[in-house]
Amino acid sequence: MTTILSRFDLIFIVRDIRDEERDRSIAKHVMSVHINASGVNAGAQEGDIDIATMKKFVSYCRLKCAPRLSEAAATMLSSQYVSIREDVRRRTLELGEDAQAVPITVRQLEALVRLSESLAKMRLSAEVSSQDVQEALRLFKVSTMAAASAGSTAGDLGSLRPETQQEVRRAEDFLKRRIAVRSTVNRKKVGEEATGQGHPATAVTRAIAIMAVRGELQEKNRGFLLYRAR
Repeated sequence: MTTILSRFDLIFIVRDIRDEERDRSIAKHVMSVHINASGVNAGAQEGDIDIATMKKFVSYCRLKCAPRLSEAAATMLSSQYVSIREDVRRRTLELGEDAQAVPITVRQLEALVRLSESLAKMRLSAEVSSQDVQEALRLFKVSTMAAASAGSTAGDLGSLRPETQQEVRRAEDFLKRRIAVRSTVNRKKVGEEATGQGHPATAVTRAIAIMAVRGELQEKNRGFLLYRAR
């Protein structure tokens, strides 16, 4: 994960969720694109910008736009960078000694600056605004941070000690019994119930992360709620 983080500004995890209805919808879309293919704009919908115009726009942005951070944008980036690193440190402490820390460094701060500048370029603006920074942070959190968190907390159970593996599996069994499919529960309440029945808090946190990576659980309302997808 460290090597990947140093190479890309944004990293998205694309999960292969096995769902017959979803698979049929994707297959139908792919087939329609190929059946109706008739040139460079095959599959384009009404209102889309044609490729030639888009290329000209991108070229113009690269050549003519060189936005710089406003004072407010720079302050926000610095503050959020410190906050993200603190969140990573806190999460590592919560997960215990087996956790592999997500390496958020100055490299990621530079990535956020580039993303913010790119968003300003899209508006043909000479200055990076606070709104550009907010959008860059949103993209970073739902992509790179989510991917790094999934890789560090819910990857291979084999990297954990045998006793820790057993604790995580027992916590996962509890969650599956407690949360019915297609139901939503309060995360804090479920966590308290789990610890009340003897499951370590770190094991519960790992179990939730593992189930989220598999697409079984989804975090909603900024992580306050858990939705059992399957």
